Amino acid sequence: MKINQNFFTYLLPPTCILCGDPGMEQSDLCQACRHDLHPNHPRCYRCASNIDFPATALGLCPTCTHFLPDFDETFAPFAHSHAIRHLILNLKFRHHAPSARLLGTLLAEYVNKATDLPDCLIPVPLHKNRYRERGFNQSIEIARIIAKRLHIPLDTRSCQRHRDTAHQVGLSGDARAENIKDAFWVSPTLEAKHVAIVDDVMTTGSTVQSLAKALKIAGCHRVQVWVCSRAC
Repeated sequence: MKINQNFFTYLLPPTCILCGDPGMEQSDLCQACRHDLHPNHPRCYRCASNIDFPATALGLCPTCTHFLPDFDETFAPFAHSHAIRHLILNLKFRHHAPSARLLGTLLAEYVNKATDLPDCLIPVPLHKNRYRERGFNQSIEIARIIAKRLHIPLDTRSCQRHRDTAHQVGLSGDARAENIKDAFWVSPTLEAKHVAIVDDVMTTGSTVQSLAKALKIAGCHRVQVWVCSRAC
C-alpha cells in the first residue's frame, strides 16, 4: 500500500539535525540554521577557493593562473566552517545517515542550478584497508543522495585507490600532493566522457587533482569536482 508523503510527514515531521527545531520543506534543516551556512563566494571557478580580491579576467585564483589543475570546474556551495563542518564530521566519524542525506541534498540543489549534469558520478574511493577499518565511504553516502535526486548514474567500480596512502590531515600542501600522487587506478572500460568527482570537503585539492589526472588519462574529456564545502 502506498503511503501519502504528506501523511508520513505529519506522523514524523522533519527536525533540524543541527538545533532540533522543526525542519523546513520536509528537510532536516530549519530556516535559521540554513542561513548560518556560509556560502563559498566569490570563488575561483576552477578550484572553488575563495577569492577575497578581484579574480583574473578568466575567473581564476592566482594558484590556478600559474598551474591549471586537471579537473575543469569545482562546485562547492559552502565554506568549511561551523555548521557545515559539524555535518561533515558527524558523517565521517559517526556514520550519521541524516547528515549524509542533508549534505547530499544541499549539494544536489546547488549543482542542479549551477551546471549541466555529467554522464556519471564518481565518489572519491577509499583504499580497501581504510574502507575495512571505517566500514563505509562518506563520499559514496553523499553521492548516493545526489544520484537519486538528480537521476545520474553512480559509478563506484571504475575508479579504485590502489595505494593505501597516509592520512592527509596535518600535511602541508606539497606533502599532500606527494602523498596522493598516482594513488588512483581508472578502468580502461570507463565510457563516460563527462564525470563529476564527489567528495565531502576539498582542502588543497591534491586528492581530486590526482583522481582527475587519472580520469583524463583514461579518456574523460571533462572532469568536474562536486564537494559540499571548500576549506581555505
